[in-house]
Amino acid sequence: MKDNKIFVAGGTGFLGQRMIERLKKEKANFVTASLDDGVDFRDKKQIESFFEREKPEIVINCAAFVGGIKFGMEHEGEIFYNNLLMSTNLIECARKYKIKRFINPISNCSYPDVLQKDFKEEEWWDGPLHTSVMVYGFARKATWVQSLAYHNQYGMDFVNFLVPNMYGPGDHFNEVRSHALGALIMKIVKAKKEKSPEVIVWGTGKPVREWLYIDDCVEIFMRALEIEPFVKPINIGQGKGISIKDLAEMIKEVVGYEGKLVFDTSKPDGAPYKIMNVDKMKTMFDWVPPTGLKEGIKKTIEWYLNKIK
Repeated sequence: MKDNKIFVAGGTGFLGQRMIERLKKEKANFVTASLDDGVDFRDKKQIESFFEREKPEIVINCAAFVGGIKFGMEHEGEIFYNNLLMSTNLIECARKYKIKRFINPISNCSYPDVLQKDFKEEEWWDGPLHTSVMVYGFARKATWVQSLAYHNQYGMDFVNFLVPNMYGPGDHFNEVRSHALGALIMKIVKAKKEKSPEVIVWGTGKPVREWLYIDDCVEIFMRALEIEPFVKPINIGQGKGISIKDLAEMIKEVVGYEGKLVFDTSKPDGAPYKIMNVDKMKTMFDWVPPTGLKEGIKKTIEWYLNKIK
């Protein structure tokens, strides 16, 4: 599969940029496109023109319209429309142009809203999604339904990964688009620089989240080029989580900030618990993501400090 021409959809985003860096390092044959490059995946004709011109053989779908909890609450209609349309068009064009494999990441917010339980793939449909992520989670879940339908009717080859929030160098660092980890790094670094006595953290700090270092996600995508097709969703991650409070304390320690963390309980928490069981991943790939959370946070903060110099 690595010898085929790979199309990275959404190559200017966080995941797409790191995917491209890896493909360059591997000297792979690849092309990329995104809205920033002038290709709007909401317009099927534009994708068809791109496929006609570039003739890719593999698609890695890194295209998404997403942000943190505040962004998700304020842009629900756009999130639903943009993500559903982009993925629907990409998969349909992949069928039309006889793509050999379509690699599709799906956020783990597509799992049911449960209190404390490691998510297993067999339980993916066992209940409603948390209201804070229902729109994005459903839109991403719908891509799997489409992949199953296309696999059943047309014999298309898919690999669907269920992934936690990603972080690392190149992540979004702004108040609106950042997930919790990126937002906390930005706030705490700023507080240290400005000698602020406290940092406001959204919510109670109790929700537990799993985090995947960006280069570990890229690695599993590279490995997905070599496995047998597997249309059923596969959990990807370390199978470990951390509360937002403990995450904030860890970032505070790494940054060297000596002020106080204040939790604004008037702000929403989101889903209480998001950790996945990764036994199937370990069996299929004989591998686990190697980057520990503290190590990954150190690398991310180092990158961010260089960026804002």
